Amino acid sequence: MNFLIVGLGNPGQAYKNTRHNAGEDLIDLLADSHNATFREEDKFLSSYCSIVVNNHKVHLSKPHRYMNESGLSVSKVCNYLDIPLENTLIMHDDLDLPHGIIRLKDSGGHGGHNGLRDIENSLGSATFKRLRIGIGHPGKSSDVTNYVLSKFSSKEREILEKSMEASLIPLNLFLEGSWEEALLNLHTIEK
Repeated sequence: MNFLIVGLGNPGQAYKNTRHNAGEDLIDLLADSHNATFREEDKFLSSYCSIVVNNHKVHLSKPHRYMNESGLSVSKVCNYLDIPLENTLIMHDDLDLPHGIIRLKDSGGHGGHNGLRDIENSLGSATFKRLRIGIGHPGKSSDVTNYVLSKFSSKEREILEKSMEASLIPLNLFLEGSWEEALLNLHTIEK
């Protein structure tokens, strides 16, 4: 069985370690934990590598397009590798979760997230799985753009890295085919 995990973020050094790139940060951690190295893959418009978990091949992708255009990259990987939507997991930042809280979601709407909106449009469906990485909310909707493009403080980064490390166990449960156990395990992790 094949799986696809996509870590959303904006490309380029200027966006590294920003709140909007939390999905990319987590997929880097996942790849590192399996000693995998990303390489440029032009046909996917992304950086790509693969790992094996419980005899399942897991494709990891970081789109090279800006967040609100990431759907094309995701659809190229899904189509080329023939990955079913139910085996596709998108990791992304989430304003609606408190900072450092990480949650799995089976499917659903985009919740105003431009990356998810573009992926739904490109795939023609919202039935892919999501891993939501809480970055908190700035309070006013007019502050959202600057907030998501700003870098974490050192304290915020420390909290997030701890949560991301803890999320690797439930992630591996998902890849072993234990979605319900992964949900339960992740949702009981304390910040």
